[in-house]
Amino acid sequence: MADSTTEATTAARANGRKVREGLVTSVSMDKTAVVVSTDRVRHRRYNKTVQRTTRLYVHDESNDLAVGDRVRVQETRPLSKTKRWRLLEIVERAR
Repeated sequence: MADSTTEATTAARANGRKVREGLVTSVSMDKTAVVVSTDRVRHRRYNKTVQRTTRLYVHDESNDLAVGDRVRVQETRPLSKTKRWRLLEIVERAR
């Protein structure tokens, strides 16, 4: 019974980790890639759609990412001063 209780608590987290999708822009660091995630938000006053970009530093253990890859990343514990995301999957390879 202890196993089923443990599985239930891990499966139904109260606050799940964030998942983002973005484009790899830099792979010059060792085991780290920079991913740009673009969000479309509506301006509060002018109701115009504005694009906001954020740079996410992603842990890439095997250094298999290339510039231009579309990836899905997940929030994780702090791995370094700036690195707080890990690679979930490569959605599309760069051409």
